[in-house]
Amino acid sequence: MSFYWVKTNSFIKRIFSKYCWDIPNKEKKIYLTFDDGPTPEVTDWVLSELKKFDAKATFFCIGKNINANTFLFEKLIAEGHSIGNHTMNHLNGWKSHTNDYIENVKNCASILANEKKMNGLLFRPPYGKIKKAQSKILRSLGYKIVMWDVLSADFDQSITPQKCLENVTKNVKSGSVIVFHDSIKASQNLKFALPKTLSFLKENGFVFDVVR
Repeated sequence: MSFYWVKTNSFIKRIFSKYCWDIPNKEKKIYLTFDDGPTPEVTDWVLSELKKFDAKATFFCIGKNINANTFLFEKLIAEGHSIGNHTMNHLNGWKSHTNDYIENVKNCASILANEKKMNGLLFRPPYGKIKKAQSKILRSLGYKIVMWDVLSADFDQSITPQKCLENVTKNVKSGSVIVFHDSIKASQNLKFALPKTLSFLKENGFVFDVVR
């Protein structure tokens, strides 16, 4: 199993302070985010669950998936969700040449620009892996690099759906940026955890907002 932090610690946030890890506020606002879509069936299901709670979220979309599922992408926009760039081909920044990585981000950006849905140039690096040079260039282009405070780990098929749920409910606080994935790989954990997460957040007075 890959190593990852379910709850991003304050030391990491301080070291990488130029990234957005959370959005502190006094109104119990939290920020649900979904990576890797749009994906047929999964993204549609996510949208229906969000609608039940009148919840808005931020979707970090892969360019090739937007091209393959244009109608679904347009539905995200029509339903008032925020959109961010997740590269064209889900590149791992640590394993990519910087020029290739930036070009891949720009390819995705061109699709979003055509849809006039750049939303302040939000960007999340796939796997959370990005080199310092890549980050510097993207920030110079105006991108806000959005990481996370709470990771559901729905992508991890070695954990139970209940553990996926607890990763969120035991760690969320006002201002948390929470990561789920609207992907086939994550769907089993997601379909258990998301409805219960939404109920938990609503019952505990949290307010849903989008990253801007």
